[in-house]
Amino acid sequence: MTTNTMPLRMRVLGKSKLQISEIGFGLWAAGGDAWGATDDSQVLNAIDYALEHGVNFYDTADVYGAGHSEELLGRAMQGRREQFIVATKIGWRDFDGEGQKTAYTSLEKFIAGVESNLKRLNTDFIDLIQSHIDFRDPTMEIFLEGFQRLQQAGKVKAYGVSTSNFEYLKAFNADGGCATLQIDYSILNRTAEKEILPYCQENNIGVIVRGALAMGILAGKFSAETRFADGDFRRRWHDTPDEYQVFLKDLETVESLRGLVQGQEKSLAHLALQFVLQHPAVTTVIPGIKDISQAEKNIAAGLLSPLSAAEMDFINKLVTPGQGRKIWPA
Repeated sequence: MTTNTMPLRMRVLGKSKLQISEIGFGLWAAGGDAWGATDDSQVLNAIDYALEHGVNFYDTADVYGAGHSEELLGRAMQGRREQFIVATKIGWRDFDGEGQKTAYTSLEKFIAGVESNLKRLNTDFIDLIQSHIDFRDPTMEIFLEGFQRLQQAGKVKAYGVSTSNFEYLKAFNADGGCATLQIDYSILNRTAEKEILPYCQENNIGVIVRGALAMGILAGKFSAETRFADGDFRRRWHDTPDEYQVFLKDLETVESLRGLVQGQEKSLAHLALQFVLQHPAVTTVIPGIKDISQAEKNIAAGLLSPLSAAEMDFINKLVTPGQGRKIWPA
């Protein structure tokens, strides 16, 4: 394994101009309500470790653990706020499923919603606020106006959207103000390469990659016998027959990838993170982290030399560029 002895590399996050680490810290699992049980003290220790090793980008949301993830990050930032680039999201709280629209039906409600993000984070500004809604709903214009007002007031430095819907992304960026896109992208899901990633390059939209490990599949630790615990949303992969068959097919792809890391010190997870960082449109990747061990492994991927042409050729033959499947619908 060829590692870079320099600190984690930094990249500019689109038109936000924020300098962020290539390896970020995803805080969805830290909420404790979707990926099995978590230990707050272990999450806080992991944040300390990541910060000490060059990670400055931390991504959370208002619905992760019903706000607990944001609160944990707020605790971690006390006395050293300037060391963090904070990204959070808003949109799914009290979502109107029947009307297919957010609860933020007025500018006042939306501003109050972001104020609640600020309160949980225990900060007076957010570096990046993102719409968590992955499709165009009737409140999109309220979100855009709210983001821009908050930006003018200094409570938000930049704003973006989390989606895999190309038409929605273009609508969200109609006036050129959208600074970032958060999207599911991995070796198994290369669909963004067709239109979305080129569009982001052309429009100076920073790309934050979630799902680089395909919800853990690309870490290579699952098998056909794997069973997920209660409280882990991935239970559906073995409880639903159709999804189980897709899961088995993904495992076959992972087995084919093992040849790329055999005889090397790097892992399949390292390979998966290297892959997404190889694309010139990508700014950072935010694998989920719950403890120091996970933080250490993810950071190590950011210190590796880029994938070789031979490695990329192998991956391209296994999963055609622009192809694959969406691991997560959003």
